[in-house]
Order: sequence, then C-alpha cells, then structure tokens
Amino acid sequence: MVSVKEKIAYGLGDTASNIIFQTVMMFLMLYYTDVVGLSPAVVGTMFLAVRIFDAVTDPLMGNLADKTHTRWGHFRPYLLWLALPFAIISILAFTTPDLEGTDKIIYAFTTYTLLMVVYTAINIPYCALGGVLTADVKERVTIQSYRFVFGMLGGVIVAGCTMPMVEYFGQGDAAKGYQYTMTAMSILGFVLFLLCFLGTKERIQQPKEQNIPFAQSVKALIKNDQWRTLCLAAFFLLTGQVLRLTLAVYYVKYYLGRDDLITLFMTLGVAASMVGCALAQPLAKHFCKIKAYISLQVIAAAICGFSYFISKDQLVLAFTAFILWKFFLDMATPLLWAKMADTIDYGHEKTGVRITGLVYSGVIFFIKMGVAVGGAIAGWLLSFYSYQADAVQTLDTQHGILLSFTVLPAFGSLFVAYIMKKYTLTNQVVENIQSKLTAS
Repeated sequence: MVSVKEKIAYGLGDTASNIIFQTVMMFLMLYYTDVVGLSPAVVGTMFLAVRIFDAVTDPLMGNLADKTHTRWGHFRPYLLWLALPFAIISILAFTTPDLEGTDKIIYAFTTYTLLMVVYTAINIPYCALGGVLTADVKERVTIQSYRFVFGMLGGVIVAGCTMPMVEYFGQGDAAKGYQYTMTAMSILGFVLFLLCFLGTKERIQQPKEQNIPFAQSVKALIKNDQWRTLCLAAFFLLTGQVLRLTLAVYYVKYYLGRDDLITLFMTLGVAASMVGCALAQPLAKHFCKIKAYISLQVIAAAICGFSYFISKDQLVLAFTAFILWKFFLDMATPLLWAKMADTIDYGHEKTGVRITGLVYSGVIFFIKMGVAVGGAIAGWLLSFYSYQADAVQTLDTQHGILLSFTVLPAFGSLFVAYIMKKYTLTNQVVENIQSKLTAS
C-alpha cells in the first residue's frame, strides 16, 4: 500500500505542472493577442508548430528516462534537476521585452519552444513515476485520483489568482502584471516539485537484464494494441478539450459580455474538476472503469452540445453547463491515466519488454498533438471569424466563438467514446497478466 502522505507528495508534482500547463491553456492565447499584440492566426500557427516539435521529443525523453539509473531511481531525479530551469523559463515566456514586429514573434516563438521542451523534460518522468509507485490495479486509480485532485488545485490557483494578480502587480500595466504573476507562480511550482521528489519512492523496476536499443523499444511499443487505442483516444480528447478551454475566456468576455466574470467562470470550472477527480476512485470501485469512462465522455459531449442553445443573458445556465462539463469530463481523467499503467503490464507480457517511460511518453505525444491541434484550431477560428483583440465583436464573430466553444468540442468526446469501445483491459484481465509476469 502507498501511504496517503506519499500520494499527496506525488499529487503536489501535478500541482506544480498544472500551474504552468493551465496558465498556457487558459491565458497564453489571450496574453499573446491582447498584451503582446500578436494576431490570433500567428499565435495559432505558432502553437501548432511548437507543440508538434515538442510532441516529437516526448518518446526520446521517455526512452532517456527508462535508461536513467541513479540511486533515486529512473524518474524522480528529473524533478530535482529540472525544477529550477522550468521556473526560470516559465517567467521568460510571460515576459514582454520592448520589441517590434517580427522580433516580437521570434521572442515569443523561442521562449514558448523552450518552455514546452523543459515541460516535456520534467513532466514525462513525473507521469512515468506514477506507474512505478505500485503494481496494485485499484491503488493505481487512487494514486491518479490524488494526482489530479492536486493537479486541479494548480488549476484553481491559476484560474482564481491569475487575473487578480495581474491587476495587482501590474497596476494598469498588463505586461508587468503577467511577468510578476508568473514569477510568483514559478517559485511555488519549484518548491512543490522538490516536495514531490522528496516524498515519493520508485518500487517497480525494469528487468535488470533489459538493455535494448531505442528502435527495438519503439517496435515493441507499436505492437501494444491497447496502448494504440489510448493514444488515439487521447488525441481526440485533448483536441476538443483544449479548443474549449482556450476559447472559454473569449466566450465569457465577448459572447456573454462579462469580462469581470472570467476569473469566477474559470475557477468554478477547475473546482468542479477537482471534485470529479476525487470521485473517480469510488466510481471505479463500483463500476467497470471502461464502461464508466465511455459514459462520462458521452455525458460531456451532451453538455457541450446543449451549451450552444444557452443565450448570452442566461448567465447562471452558462456557468452551470461549464461546471458540469468540467465535473464529468475530469472524473474520467484518473481512469485514463490508470489505464496507461495497465498497458505497461499488457505490453510486458505480450512482448517481453517493459518500457514504462516510453509508454507514458507515447501517450503524452498524442496528448500534445491534441493540444497542438486544439490550440491551433482555436487561433485559426478566431481569425476566420474576424476576431479583433480587446474590441466589441460583431454578431458573426460572437456566433463563431459560441459554435467553436460548444458544438465542435462535443465531437471530440464522441470520437473518444467510440474509440474506447476497443479497449479490453478490465481489472480482472490486468490481474491475470500480473500473475503471469510474477510467475515467469
């Protein structure tokens, strides 16, 4: 059994990660368009290019982590080594130098690329760490529930504190406000990563005789059909989710016409996510986690579709729909990440190769591809609907924001539900696999 103290320590690592990830998801597009002054089309293209490059590095980082051998384990050392560089680069990404034209684009492109690279370098080992804390199938869901509850705590901090802190630190200067806000959040993230490093222990080790080339590891990975199913589901899930989250601030500011409610809207959504993540473990205890996951995606899609018919003066209903969407969608999140650990056992039994870091990094590759496509689509759609930064939008633009915020993300969840019908690793199947591995 993994102690509650260790589960909390592991969760604090995701609090640190989400302080940056959620800031990027919720506010980076708005920062680039309304503070730096970049066009949404340029930002969308930059998001796509950088995130594709970043995603390609994921398997390389996973393989590197698998081959890392220290007295602290394979994955924990990276939390210690990279916590400070991650904090520094996060500050630089939200710093606005006195540049013009192309120079602003180059600076944004460079710092955003560095941010995504160092995020990969620390987050891939962190995610893989969750797969080596325990072999117990039910404990895996519990660990991931703790992780995402604390991860969503990072989201609550970002959603609830970012805009007030920008106003407090900036005193009318948004660029200064964002820089100081990210400095404070980065310091907090640095401390939390260190606490995660100190409070966790790797218990599942790779076979000592295993030392195979990268190409052979990738070949074994591709043979894992259950892993491939998760990858495809992760791509469509994040495409729709990121599209909706990126446009959430635009929806509140320009469709609902209440920019004063952005902080409350985002905070309540993340708080609902925390509750949903906390309920994932009891849900998995009483229901098949595969059927539960599919059902939650269908519910999330229905809520998105329904949101299209909410008029701009129905604020309570708009808030309720967003809260319910975050609740049901993120109740499924720990279930997905627990499944990743199960595919490691499945692949080990099927191919004779255990590649923890590569399995997680492979799924995260598709997650980031979904993030890239979702973010890029958001920018392109804003440009297509003639969005003008910090101005009153036309009715066509408002309708475009509404359509993109509601109907399009619904298709992402429906695709995920359909794909997950091919996933077959129930608890009983995984326990049988583990018995075979132990006996061999």
